[in-house]
Amino acid sequence: MYAMAGDAMRGREAGTLDEMRATAWVADQARKAGLQPMGDDGTFFQWWPMHRTRVGDGSEISVGDHELTMWKDAIVLSRGNSDLDLPIVFVSDSAALEHTDVHGKAVAMVLPSIATQPPAEFTIRGNFQSTTSQLVRRMASDIARAGGAAAILIANGTPDQKMAFDATATVTMRGSYTIDSAGAPAGSYARSSAGRGAQAGRGGRGGFASAPTFWFRHDMLGAVQAPDAHLKAFVFTESFDYPSGNVVGVVRGTDPKLADQYVLYSGHQDHDGVRYPVMGDSIWNGADDNASVSVAMLAIARAFVQHPAARPVLFVWHGAEERGLLGSRWFVNHPEVPHSQIVAVLNGDMIGRNSVDSAAILGVQPPHKNSDALAAAALRANAELTHFTIDTSWDRPTHREGWYFRSDHLPYARAGIPAVMFSSLLHPDYHTPRDEPSRINFPKLKKMADWMYATGWIVANAPQRPDVVANFKLER
Repeated sequence: MYAMAGDAMRGREAGTLDEMRATAWVADQARKAGLQPMGDDGTFFQWWPMHRTRVGDGSEISVGDHELTMWKDAIVLSRGNSDLDLPIVFVSDSAALEHTDVHGKAVAMVLPSIATQPPAEFTIRGNFQSTTSQLVRRMASDIARAGGAAAILIANGTPDQKMAFDATATVTMRGSYTIDSAGAPAGSYARSSAGRGAQAGRGGRGGFASAPTFWFRHDMLGAVQAPDAHLKAFVFTESFDYPSGNVVGVVRGTDPKLADQYVLYSGHQDHDGVRYPVMGDSIWNGADDNASVSVAMLAIARAFVQHPAARPVLFVWHGAEERGLLGSRWFVNHPEVPHSQIVAVLNGDMIGRNSVDSAAILGVQPPHKNSDALAAAALRANAELTHFTIDTSWDRPTHREGWYFRSDHLPYARAGIPAVMFSSLLHPDYHTPRDEPSRINFPKLKKMADWMYATGWIVANAPQRPDVVANFKLER
């Protein structure tokens, strides 16, 4: 845990050399645990291309005689290419849009101050970055609905907005990531429709109308308020491929008749990397998310090496889960063994925090349950061994987090493979720099690893492979 989630791994961000270092480290640990390689060309690795699209650093933005430096003076929040030469009209607030002629113009407004969490209480929601960037998008949407051709939001000069600007620049400049899903099995790649907002106005997403949107530093206020102020912006996107990888190893079974029926353990080994600092710490280590499962899988692998089960057991550490389940989607699209030979997937995500007496398992109640036998095996293992009080609420389709749709079992389930997810659920350090090894509840981590192992042992030795629930469908 301290090796994988320590500062030397720099947060293992997908699409960076730091993830490559972690991938190589996991493969070496898998070899030391006694696993046999099951990746490409007799190795532990399954390499695949991750397609990245970002705003080009050579994009040019100016206001009058002021040349702005990308990500230092200006953030581009809209997608796509823009070639703009527009007069700027300054308005006091969104209400003023109703009686101002903004059609065909770049509309500038100052961001108001809003309540945000102080850095010492930073969480994934309500912090200075997420809250302020949402405000920027809402105001840009107001401008687009009023007919503005572009939106310029100006930071108001407060320390909170300065931190928010720097943080948003750090995140936004990364762009977006996808994989090539051509030829993928039906349903294995598609995203859930859950949580998508209604399309709104001028091609907007998530209920927001859209226009080219720029966030400027406070010191640009005078320039946009100047008479005859003009915005010139040549913004282009660039795309290229980064390598990412899955680590794949196997423990062979003892029954030759079951040699082509694999029980698959799943986890992801990436996290958020080096980002903006919070209370002086810029490394988002991801100890619970998801080094906890990565190291638990190593322990489970050692156990199966010492005492093999009847069926073979496959271990897959996926890359780039934080980019949108990309590693698991790639594996399902390009499996090292056919789908028909994967009898069950036991996925884990965040298993090292919160009370040692409680936990959650997802995929054991409708509509998420796709195998009665696999769900029964997991519940039996808990009843006989670990005795967790199981929080069932997170497995309900009504739960606000939509937790079932956010981890690596999902592509397997969509491909018709029995799948469950083990978790110890969210905590205040989730996706913050505070998710460090020193905060892991190691007795809890051991107990969760025992539960995952025992479930896999039951499935790997059962007379029959797990069933698949008829007419299983995930979409809500």
